[in-house]
Amino acid sequence: MMDNKAVVLGANYYIGLSTIRCLGMHGVHVAAVDYGTEGTYGFHSKYLSEMLVGPHYKKDPEGLLTFLIDYAKKQSSPPVLIPTADPYVEFMDEHLDELRKFYLIPQTEQGLYMKMMDKGALHKLATEHGVRVPETVAADDPEFMGKVREIIKFPCLVKPVDSPAFVSKFRQKLFKVYDEQELKEKVKQAKDEDLEVIIQRIIPGFDDHMYTFDAYLNQDSKVTHWVTCQKLRQFPINYGASVYTQQKYIPELYDIGAKFLEGAKYKGFAEMELKKDAETGEYYLIEVNVRITNLNSLLFKTGINFPYITYRELIGDPLDSKAVKEDTGYTFWYAYEDLLAVREYIKTGQLRPAAILQSYFKPKAYAIWDAKDPKPAFAFFKKLFGLVTNKFTNKSSA
Repeated sequence: MMDNKAVVLGANYYIGLSTIRCLGMHGVHVAAVDYGTEGTYGFHSKYLSEMLVGPHYKKDPEGLLTFLIDYAKKQSSPPVLIPTADPYVEFMDEHLDELRKFYLIPQTEQGLYMKMMDKGALHKLATEHGVRVPETVAADDPEFMGKVREIIKFPCLVKPVDSPAFVSKFRQKLFKVYDEQELKEKVKQAKDEDLEVIIQRIIPGFDDHMYTFDAYLNQDSKVTHWVTCQKLRQFPINYGASVYTQQKYIPELYDIGAKFLEGAKYKGFAEMELKKDAETGEYYLIEVNVRITNLNSLLFKTGINFPYITYRELIGDPLDSKAVKEDTGYTFWYAYEDLLAVREYIKTGQLRPAAILQSYFKPKAYAIWDAKDPKPAFAFFKKLFGLVTNKFTNKSSA
């Protein structure tokens, strides 16, 4: 019997839901934490043992810290703490030393999570370890416009250093700009919100040139489990999150990813996103996710259960090493946002309907639906119906 509980931070999105399932199906006592119950469909999973409503990570971080510590103190064994959203990672990193007194957490170096999440710090870290990154200029460089003209060229990307804060404010991951005037406007827009940004070269290639290296590194910072994937569609299109992604074995990504993560002394789960240059064939590191990701249900289908791998290692009973070195055929599908993406791909002429239709004939790893655990999907559809109804009602009354 496993005495250690698993505490999952975040249950109002499908990443938290898949994490709950990956742990609960193995008999782990899963307690999920969120700041409310409205629309929190992960709370409806049959694999959830305990529902915890605590303070908001942004509005009351000290309250959340006290809440988590008080919970851990009541347990017979220290729980394993697993974040499923970037703001929870930021919270954990800030309070890592304190949380580690009461919880089992793979990362031991305070600040390393943020180095991986911070675009500027990641660029420096990657360069130190010989990993290609897109040419980048800091917006606070007094010569940035000249460097953009000479090195970056237009169009280019204005990307945040702190992604969660940027997304929270602008509801998008980045700005794509086409000339100097637009670049000045977007940089000012970010600065007015006190958000630091960088300007980055666009690596040529369609969305299917985006790949991921998903890996777990043990307490010796050695890769023990890994799998690679290829994105097919994203939402928002071109610069968004995965909505249709296939598992695809790309051995070169292990060579790049393992060297970088091990060299950085990283511990725990990480997902490196890389883009293959359509002109040179070289891979460029775009970002690193340091929490369970969108693709978790796909990774599980291929035989790599990262939440459970994390849990087992931290309680001192690690699973045998494993890598997926073949194409399994499985594809991750977040149907709701994929349908929105498909509309835009067709509208902009980037994909043809026939090609999209053909892509659907693959075995699926669904973001939300699970025949063995259907209640969360029903709760999600109820939430979605409410959002659509409210939008229609507001339009009618306007």
